[in-house]
Amino acid sequence: MDEQYSKQLLDIVKKAIKFGLENNSRLPIDPEAFDPVLREKRATFVTLHINGVLRGCIGSLTAICPLIVDLVDNAYCVAFRDTRFPPLEKSEFEHLQYHISILSETTPILFTSEKDLINQLRPNVDGLVLKEGMNSGTFLPSVWEQLPDREMFLKHLKRKAGLSQDYWSDTVTIDRYEVDGFEG
Repeated sequence: MDEQYSKQLLDIVKKAIKFGLENNSRLPIDPEAFDPVLREKRATFVTLHINGVLRGCIGSLTAICPLIVDLVDNAYCVAFRDTRFPPLEKSEFEHLQYHISILSETTPILFTSEKDLINQLRPNVDGLVLKEGMNSGTFLPSVWEQLPDREMFLKHLKRKAGLSQDYWSDTVTIDRYEVDGFEG
């Protein structure tokens, strides 16, 4: 995503959150008012920080609607619906730092063992989706900054998915994706 679009997307995320603070509802948006590239079906994540501390992260893994619509929905949800945090207060708005991630399609990683999987992981490139039965979890590639070790990255992802960090089964599946990300 080039600089022109990244600025436009950051602006719309800020506008969506401000609208939510003022109106207690999602920003109405007409995708037809945007360039065709922003109307393509894409999955996105919006991450908020205040003073470098996580304030919310919500997104989608599957592209089911236009990028601009997905982004506006995720901007609203990260500010007001992330169950790990109270709804955003007006006083916090001016302190927000934004990170937008636009995801590629997921592709399965084929592996013969946990060790084989670990060897295939690409730090700072791969976002991962772990699934085991009804359990699932994902880490964006930016999580590699806090967990640069492949084995620790996988252990923490298992915990996020509701499994023990040492859990392993032949039915575990892992998909990878990459992101086009930018901050503001």
